[in-house]
Amino acid sequence: MTVHYASERFTDDEAATLRPYFTNLDRPVFALVNLPEVVKGALFARYSRSPKSLRRLFLDEFVGELDTTGDVTIDATVGLERAEQLYERVFVEYGDDSVAQLGGVHLACEQASNLLTKVLEWGRLMAYLEQSTRYIAYDTRLDGRYRYVRDPAILDSALGARYVGDMDRLFDTYAELVPILAEWFRQRYPKDPSDSDFVYRQSIRAKAFDALRGILPAASLSNVGIYGTGQAYEMLLLRMRAHPLPEARAYAQMMLDELRKVIPSFLRRVDQPERGGSWSAYLESTRTAMEELAGRLAAGEEPEPRPAVTLVDFDPDAEDKILAAMLYPYLALPEDQILARVRRMSGDERASLVRAYVGDRTNRRHKPGRALERTGYRFDVLSDYGAFRDLQRHRMLTIEWQPLSPRHGYVLPEAVDEAGCRAAYAEAMERSAGLYEALAPVFPVQAAYAVALAYRVRYAVQLNAREAMHMLELRTQPAGHPEYRRVCQEMHRLIAEQAGHRLVAEMLRFVDHATYDLERLEGERRAEARRLARG
Repeated sequence: MTVHYASERFTDDEAATLRPYFTNLDRPVFALVNLPEVVKGALFARYSRSPKSLRRLFLDEFVGELDTTGDVTIDATVGLERAEQLYERVFVEYGDDSVAQLGGVHLACEQASNLLTKVLEWGRLMAYLEQSTRYIAYDTRLDGRYRYVRDPAILDSALGARYVGDMDRLFDTYAELVPILAEWFRQRYPKDPSDSDFVYRQSIRAKAFDALRGILPAASLSNVGIYGTGQAYEMLLLRMRAHPLPEARAYAQMMLDELRKVIPSFLRRVDQPERGGSWSAYLESTRTAMEELAGRLAAGEEPEPRPAVTLVDFDPDAEDKILAAMLYPYLALPEDQILARVRRMSGDERASLVRAYVGDRTNRRHKPGRALERTGYRFDVLSDYGAFRDLQRHRMLTIEWQPLSPRHGYVLPEAVDEAGCRAAYAEAMERSAGLYEALAPVFPVQAAYAVALAYRVRYAVQLNAREAMHMLELRTQPAGHPEYRRVCQEMHRLIAEQAGHRLVAEMLRFVDHATYDLERLEGERRAEARRLARG
């Protein structure tokens, strides 16, 4: 599979500046080298809110702050032979997979579809920063084209012209509605005299982008910054090489090419037939067998109506077990004896134990210990794909999702309706569903590219109480997108009311159940205050 990727253009001077720090200058996947860790981290952090590529961002905003005089003789686009020899010797000498946990790489993955980003972000033991639809306007183009993946097999088929035409029209609709929604929000939320024009403009833009991101198809391109160890990359590549999405398999090869310039020996097994080839074949065969079996077992079954968020599993004794786990490190008793003592406690004793263990949490980043990992919850969720893609990045939970399609309907934001844009939005959704239905019989995997982010997808979320504290408190903050805020607020309510775990719910004290108008306003105000404080 050969996908067309927009190639960046650099002047000779720019190329000379970039060459010591990036493993290539013309492909969408590249590793960062010869830079301080803090610079690589800062680049990725800025990356998530910028429409620029990482290399352009480096030129425009970072290189002027660095002392690069000692790097002029380095060329990172040439394979590092000495590094390869060193890694090979150590890897062979120790002969242990854990050695591959000791070398890490910052890898930029650009022009990846919103289907591929979910594949890239599946592993737990990696760090990700993904370009945000809240800060990036998708009416801009790369090489004169809207930013969506062009699968060669689709383009070469009888559906190629329709695919490009329908995709372009979805992006046209998005571009047409953004200024309309922005003006509607300006009328509804007048500027506070104390806010700068920049803060107000950024808040309005984010609100408009949030309201309209549902029009964007899953084919929309994004940039993802990844940091991971050699072992984590090896497992990611094995999964990608077995993935049914052609884009994922082709992208895996580009990643492998770049990673081998930096940590070659850690990845030597990936494409060896008897090692990585065998592992990928195993993953592919089990997936195929399950698809066939599941299709037979559930033939003719239709989904029964359910709430958007359903708590499907929890432990009735969870709070007793959590309290026992709180006490365990501070005693010299068997755990079952501690549990028996907990069950004899009065309500006041239980509350005092929780207060002592949790302490005075003055902000959501203050986290108690691992006793909250003693129990877990499993939820079945039906939300729009946009909300799912934000929640899926939480690495300490288990999340499994079903194929993306239009079958569960879509979410219409209230603001879109109130601004008089319902008809245009509905037309975009019909266009998306129609393209999916045309593609599905011929391209059953790639058909999901056509599905707009407003369409719902079903997924299961399993998480322990400590991860619930992290995710639900973070994702219900005022700046969060309204759709995933609603999902997390409902999870919190179900923990308290359906599971009856009031003590657990009370520990999650920073879950915010309020509603907000300009979600990004306070965040932009704080950011400007920090900028002013730095001068």
